[in-house]
Amino acid sequence: MLTAKDIMTREVICVPPELPVGELAALLLRHKIGGAPVVDEEGRLLGVVTESDLIDQGKNVHIPTAVAILDSFVFLESPGRMEQEIRKMAGRTAGEICARKPVTVEEGAGLADIATIMSERKVHTLPVLSAGRLVGVIGKTDLVRAISSLSQAK
Repeated sequence: MLTAKDIMTREVICVPPELPVGELAALLLRHKIGGAPVVDEEGRLLGVVTESDLIDQGKNVHIPTAVAILDSFVFLESPGRMEQEIRKMAGRTAGEICARKPVTVEEGAGLADIATIMSERKVHTLPVLSAGRLVGVIGKTDLVRAISSLSQAK
């Protein structure tokens, strides 16, 4: 059974939280990657920043739906979501636009678990941890490559 350790990319391109958004975009393009872990000076994982985070900077703000009842407004969705979107749209650095609570897996996670996480959580860049430290990353291409190798082995 293939695990995260078997399919992960070990040479991870990480970015510091203070990296400007323009430099981040250039780095992702230059290395042909869809995202990168954001790490502090000690190498601790702070978050993950992706192409989607960059794209979010150019989108329209979503105004939460509200219903007026008597003299009050009842929000049908979280108004905090709008605040979060505005903060991300105004972000100038990788640390300001990254997902701060990234989904991660341990080295021993199986291929099926990885595929399930990436599909259900809509994650395209999955950091791999060992004893709490970043040891690799799994991207969509890594997963497709692993699935392809399994089907060719049959």
